[in-house]
Amino acid sequence: MSVHDPHAWPPAGRSTPRRFAPGWRWIAELIWRLEHAFERARADARPEEDTRVRIFLIMSAFAAVFVCLALGATYAALLADRGRFGGAANPNALVRADLVDRNGALLATNITHYGLYIDPAEVWDRGVAARQIKRALPRVSWSRLNKVLNGERRLIVMPGLTPAEKAAVHDLALGGVTFEPEDRRVYPLGASAEHLIGEADTGGQGVSGAELAFNADIRAAGQAGADYPLSIDIRVQGVLENELAAAALETGAKGAVGVVTDVHTGEVLGMASWPTFDRDRRGAAPEGATLNRFTSAHYEMGSVFKSFTVAAGLDTGRADMDTLFDASAALMVGNRRITDFHAQNKVMTLEEVYLHSSNIGTSRLAIEMGPDVMRNYFQRLGLLDAAPIELKESARPRRPGRWDDSTLASLSFGYGIMITPAQLVAAYGALTNGGRYVPLSLRKGGARNPQIRQVVSQETSLTMLDLMRRNVVRGSGGRAEAPGLRVGGKTGSANKLVGGRYDASHAVGSFAAVFPSDGPVTARRYAIFILVDEPATYPRTGGFVAAPAVGRIADRIAPFLGVERRADRWRTVTGEAVPQADERAEGAL
Repeated sequence: MSVHDPHAWPPAGRSTPRRFAPGWRWIAELIWRLEHAFERARADARPEEDTRVRIFLIMSAFAAVFVCLALGATYAALLADRGRFGGAANPNALVRADLVDRNGALLATNITHYGLYIDPAEVWDRGVAARQIKRALPRVSWSRLNKVLNGERRLIVMPGLTPAEKAAVHDLALGGVTFEPEDRRVYPLGASAEHLIGEADTGGQGVSGAELAFNADIRAAGQAGADYPLSIDIRVQGVLENELAAAALETGAKGAVGVVTDVHTGEVLGMASWPTFDRDRRGAAPEGATLNRFTSAHYEMGSVFKSFTVAAGLDTGRADMDTLFDASAALMVGNRRITDFHAQNKVMTLEEVYLHSSNIGTSRLAIEMGPDVMRNYFQRLGLLDAAPIELKESARPRRPGRWDDSTLASLSFGYGIMITPAQLVAAYGALTNGGRYVPLSLRKGGARNPQIRQVVSQETSLTMLDLMRRNVVRGSGGRAEAPGLRVGGKTGSANKLVGGRYDASHAVGSFAAVFPSDGPVTARRYAIFILVDEPATYPRTGGFVAAPAVGRIADRIAPFLGVERRADRWRTVTGEAVPQADERAEGAL
C-alpha cells in the first residue's frame, strides 16, 4: 500500500477537481486548506478551535466586503469621471441637459417630480381616502381619483407631483398609496421665450422649438453632464417681449412678432411672438397664441420689400441714386392702375423713391429689370424657400405662379408673395452685412457648417446701409430713431386679402431696422424686425405701429450689446438734427 502525504493537493482518494483558471486556482486551494484545518480540529477533539476559526473567517469576509464597498464609493465620489457611474452613463437614460442662454442664464432644466399611484385593494376606506387626497392635492382630478379607487388594480392617478405635493399626500399615511419618481422638464422663466425654447415630453424627447431642433445635442450634453447654450440673450429677449407686447396692446393688434439678430453670424439674440400662452393650460390659449409667428406665419410684407428691389437695381447697375423715375401720374400695367400712398406727383430720383416709399418708382424698376433678374435675386435672398433656421417649424413661402409685369410690380413693393418673418430678417441681414446671406441660427456661435453665399456686392451693401439711415432721418422711418445709435430701416405696410379683396381694415404694419448703420461692412451690427398684425388704431402703417417699438428696443438693448452712442452726419449723440451743407446753402438763397 502506498503512503500518501495528508497535506498533498489533491488528497489521495479524491477525484482531481476540474482545472481552474490561473486567477482562481489559489482561491480554490485556500478553501480546501481551510476545510482540512476544520477536519484536523475535529479529529484532535478541539471543537473550540473550530468555532473560533469559523467566526474569524466570517468576520474577515464581512470586513473584506465592507472595505471593497468603501473603496468603490470613494473612487466613484472623488476620482471617477462625472456620469460614469449611475444613470448618466446609460445611453437610454432620459437625461436632458439644462438649456441656458448665451451667458449661462437658465432657460430649462429637469426636476424630479412624482407620479401618484393607488392600489385600491390596499385602501381601507375609499371614500375617506378620496376626500383626504383631494384636500391635500386640490388640483387632482376628482373623477380620475374615484375611478382608480373604485377599480380593481393599481393605476396612476396623477403624474407630475412636486416634492411638496408628494409630501402632503404621503403624510396622510394611507394604505395603497405609492409614488414613482419621474424626470420632468421645467421652464423657470414661464412664458418668456416659450415659442423659441419649445417643450420636451415626459419621455425626455423634444417636441417643439429648440428642444426639438437640438434634441440629440441636448441629450448628448446631458449625458456628459454639461449645459447646452442657445444663441439668445435673455436680457435682449426680455426687452423684446416687453416692447412687443406694449406695441400690440397700444394698437389693439391681433398679434405681433419681433426678433433681434446679429447680421454677421445670423445668431438670434431674441425672438418673440405675441400673444403668449401658459404651457400648462395650452387648451385655454388665445387663438393663434401657440403659433410661432416668426417661423410659421405668412404675410404679404408690403414696402419692406422695396429694399430688395432697390438693392437689385443698384447691384445690377440698372440704377443709381440719381436715376430718375416718373411718378407724376399713376402707372398703368395692362388694365391695372398702380398709385402711391404718399403721392409726390413728380419725377423722383431712386433715393426719393425709397424715402417716399413710391410704389410707382419700384414697379418701374422691377419691370425694367425683368423676371429673370428679379427671380434670381429673390432666390439668392432666400425669399423663395423656407428660412434655413434649425427650428422644424420653419415654413415655406407662398410664391407667385407667374412672373409677368403685373407680378413684378406687385413683388417690388411686397405683394404677390407671402413669406415668414424669418425669411425677411435673413434677407435683410444679407443687405446689411456686406452682401452675404448667412442662415439664422439659435445655436450659440451661429449655424453649424452654414451655407453662406454672396448676394450683393459690398458696395451695394454700404449704399443700402446709408439709404436705410437716410430713411430714418429724412423719410418714413423717423419714429424708429434712437439717440446716438444710428438706426436705419424701412417701413412696411400691407392690406390683407379678405374675401377675395384687399381690406384696409385688416392690415399689417412692420419695420425692418439695423443699427448702427454707419462704419465699414465688418462693423458690429444688429437687426431688429417688428411686425404688428391687424392693428386697430389708425394710421395702421409700419411707421406708426412698428417703428416706435424698434427705437425703444434699440435704446434699451444697446448697453447689453456694447454699442456705443455717438453722433453721425445726421444727428448728434443726443438726437438733435445736424444742419446739412445743402440745407445751409438753400437757406442762404
